[in-house]
Amino acid sequence: MLHVARWRILAVLIVSLLGLIFALPNALPQSVRDGLPSFLPNKTVNLGLDLQGGSYLMFEVESQVVYKARLEAVADDLSRELRGQRRPGELGASKTPILFSGRGLSPEGDVVRVTIENAADVPEARKRIEALAAPVIGLSGTSSGSDLDIRTTPGNVLEIRLTEEAKVSMTRRAVSQSIEVIRRRIDETGTKEPAITRQGVDRIVVQAPGESDPEKLKRLVGQTARLTFQMVDESVSPAEAAAGRIPPGSVLLPQPGQPNEPFVLVRRRALVTGDNLTKADPGFDQRTGEPSVTFQFDGAGSRAFGRASTDNVGRRFAIVLDDKVLSAPAIREPILGGSGQITGSFTIESANELATLLRAGALPAPLKVMEQRTVGPELGRDSINAGALAGVIAMLLIVAFMILAYGFIFGGIAILALAINLVLIIAAMTAVGATLTLPGIAGLILTIGAAVDANVLIYERMREEELAGRSTALAIDAGFKRAIVTVLDANVTALLTALILFYFGAGPVRGFAWTLSIGVVTSLFTAILMTQVLVASWYWRVKPKRLPI
Repeated sequence: MLHVARWRILAVLIVSLLGLIFALPNALPQSVRDGLPSFLPNKTVNLGLDLQGGSYLMFEVESQVVYKARLEAVADDLSRELRGQRRPGELGASKTPILFSGRGLSPEGDVVRVTIENAADVPEARKRIEALAAPVIGLSGTSSGSDLDIRTTPGNVLEIRLTEEAKVSMTRRAVSQSIEVIRRRIDETGTKEPAITRQGVDRIVVQAPGESDPEKLKRLVGQTARLTFQMVDESVSPAEAAAGRIPPGSVLLPQPGQPNEPFVLVRRRALVTGDNLTKADPGFDQRTGEPSVTFQFDGAGSRAFGRASTDNVGRRFAIVLDDKVLSAPAIREPILGGSGQITGSFTIESANELATLLRAGALPAPLKVMEQRTVGPELGRDSINAGALAGVIAMLLIVAFMILAYGFIFGGIAILALAINLVLIIAAMTAVGATLTLPGIAGLILTIGAAVDANVLIYERMREEELAGRSTALAIDAGFKRAIVTVLDANVTALLTALILFYFGAGPVRGFAWTLSIGVVTSLFTAILMTQVLVASWYWRVKPKRLPI
């Protein structure tokens, strides 16, 4: 006997009502949405770059910089190890010094070479180098060996390189970290739904809908923004440093905007880095009234900065951003509060940008712009109009087919369920903050065409049951019960396909898969639950002797 559980009726009513509430703002102008009560949703579907217009940038992560930084750290630690000095935080007595050529070590290309004076010390030197190696973490999260390849060559020369596994792991980690930093930076600009995806091994694609200035986006995204506080090396005069006499462990960096001191010699090792910042805000220097950036360190940064400033009163330290000195003031007294101010040749806009960059964090490696383009909103409007026209044509064809094939009653029920299905898709995309792209419109139109498949299967099953001699009520009941397996099988297969496309795809493919996934779920709801409730309600009100299909 035809019976519909009460929970099904309640589910259809509640879901349909919520769908209408969440989808309604998309049909209202901005002025009306702003006047809606606070308890009502007022968000609309986010339009993608191809519909709204905006900026498209493709970056390449310069992994060689990450490799070089790791080798420089190894060379710095190795120099202390061979001299017998303890590493920071290491306990125990100092080790026996091992004589090696040169006052300092530095990478030469992709290798660090060190010549041991006494051949008998080579095994011990190799042991100390091996202690500096770090494990390589694979995709599964387990260690897959050491990151250093150590070779002994004639002449008591030890060569240190990064293993290929370490390079792959470091590149993968640098890209993942870069994506997170880029996302934080763009989020602070208020750009809605930026699409930031990995492409290939070391490339990142950034799509910012609504951002019409790609140069501003490039400055914000592409700047490494690595802030460090380093001591100025005053062991040689500026003239000697400019002439190329640079002590080991130091580096000569430019200081833009300072004609009296265009270059500053600083110690390579940083006292504190921007990783220890908890706060960075634009402001104004109280003495000069010029734009500046105020900052605050965390506990570890405050202690390190306080200790360094206490030990170096009277000496100069440099505030360095991306290997450029912003300023190099003298430490007049210990700085123990953990806060400070960065001054330089800032404008209000550049101070705001620097504060945003510092809050979002530094990129692990520089980004090289490989492709840049701007998509105009006119193309987006044309795409929306074309998509809307295609949707209307598809809907009219489906309406005509369902009316001709199943009559006004059952065809009308299927069409009503399809209309609610479209409302639920828009509501779901609005609620979860999904982005509608041009391929997403294609997925939406495909959903319109495929959504009535379930109704066709159910209706045809009803016809077969009635021709087999069943009563109208039993034919309706059997039509839903026996067709549901086929309906579920077809839709679950489509859903799995869409999820695979979403997981492995990027850009247009993901936009298509996203819309298709939502459409499959809502189609199942409207075809199985809603259609059954509507058909049952019609039957109990009319109680026909035969099905009008």
